[in-house]
Amino acid sequence: MKKQIIADKLKFDSRIFGISNKFLGTSGFVIGITAVFFFSYMIGLNLVVPALLILSSIYLKCLYKGIGKKPYRIINLLLLFLCSAALGYYFVRNNWPILLMPFCIVPMLSVILFNDLVIAFIISLASIITVHSFTGNSRYLEILFLCSGLLSAVLVFGARRRNTIVSAGVVIGLVQVILFAFIQQFSFKNLNGYVFLFVNGISSGIIVLGILPIFEYLFGTITNIKLLELADFNHPILNRLMLEAPGTYHHSLIVGNLSEAACKAVGANSLLARIGAYYHDIGKLQKPDYFTENQDIRFNVHETLAPNMSKMVIINHVKEGVELAEKHHLNPRLIDFIQQHHGKSLVYFFYRRALEKQEEDQQEIAEEVFRYPGPKPNTKETAVVLLADSVEAATRTLKEPSPAKIEETVHKIINNKFIDGQLDECDLTLKDLELIANVFIHILSGIYHTRIIYPEGRSENNHKKSPKENSHQSEEDKKDNP
Repeated sequence: MKKQIIADKLKFDSRIFGISNKFLGTSGFVIGITAVFFFSYMIGLNLVVPALLILSSIYLKCLYKGIGKKPYRIINLLLLFLCSAALGYYFVRNNWPILLMPFCIVPMLSVILFNDLVIAFIISLASIITVHSFTGNSRYLEILFLCSGLLSAVLVFGARRRNTIVSAGVVIGLVQVILFAFIQQFSFKNLNGYVFLFVNGISSGIIVLGILPIFEYLFGTITNIKLLELADFNHPILNRLMLEAPGTYHHSLIVGNLSEAACKAVGANSLLARIGAYYHDIGKLQKPDYFTENQDIRFNVHETLAPNMSKMVIINHVKEGVELAEKHHLNPRLIDFIQQHHGKSLVYFFYRRALEKQEEDQQEIAEEVFRYPGPKPNTKETAVVLLADSVEAATRTLKEPSPAKIEETVHKIINNKFIDGQLDECDLTLKDLELIANVFIHILSGIYHTRIIYPEGRSENNHKKSPKENSHQSEEDKKDNP
């Protein structure tokens, strides 16, 4: 009864948390709009420009509605716009050459942070209109900035290395010089303009490199560059996993490989899924011996525990994983994988044991008590990791993992998760599930492939010839080849 009261309280708290999040999101949007209009008014910017940005933000909100979790919050876009407007205002107020302004900072930041070219285009357009309203330069110059902004976004889209950003800055500088030559009709009288444009392209890449971690922190997002840093197995958590829970570590590697390949097949963020899979089971570090992959085959600690106690230990690894992740300041996007990689699945093995014991003790066993607290996966990436985690664990238990048995197991696991409603909150389609199953079957069949059974009873020495036989063979070779 006490456990049920606690569970009800947790559900009530989660509902309150969801309502407060929704309220904060709405209030944040209102505050952001107010701040943009106020700032625009203070710097003398025509209010039609912030109106354009806000309407564009609403357009994006409608665009991403119903196709999963959008990659941004509107207040993030408004903040980027304010940065762009402030930069333009600062240049104009100090009478600095507008050609020296590193315009491409905002498009590059937006596409790296949100991994979306549409967002980068809208931010670039709003920034160009803002700069034009300050300076009143020729429309050709604004077209130049638009071209460089779009090119910068394309060059750093999906960037996984820091030198990609610096290289993009150099390319942008060169392209801006060429475009300026077109505008000047190949006249080189304004040499300073060529130099300024080349310098602002390079400086854009360098500045983005420096301020990127700040915006990652402010927006609570995670970039490909940061993900690759977290893939380093010298990270304290992964290093501990390798040494203290080697079975879980190996399991996480395979889940990562499965998840990455499956996400590529369905158009999801494959790198995020792989790194999320590396960290999804870090909660097992608290009690590694209680999980099958780390146990001594001669002794199972759960044989001495009641089913309820075993269930609590198993389910608790999610909560302990979240606590460990927060202690090491992991990004919220990675914490989602820890919280959601079981959804609200049933701990079936210990539930069955509890039912068997119930027949003896005549006690009621509620199925809900043996389910993980959730939440269910709400993105393609977390859903794929949930499936990969279950499929890898189930395949490992097969005594003879033939391709046919692996295929049967994969389809059975995915169907069970679908029927149980664990995929209800993500946007995976039935076609996606079929693609994911095919990827899992292909990779797992390669991992657990059969090997040739070598004949026994022959030693290496039996294949060696004696010196006499070798000498006799040499004489025969001489006769055959005079």
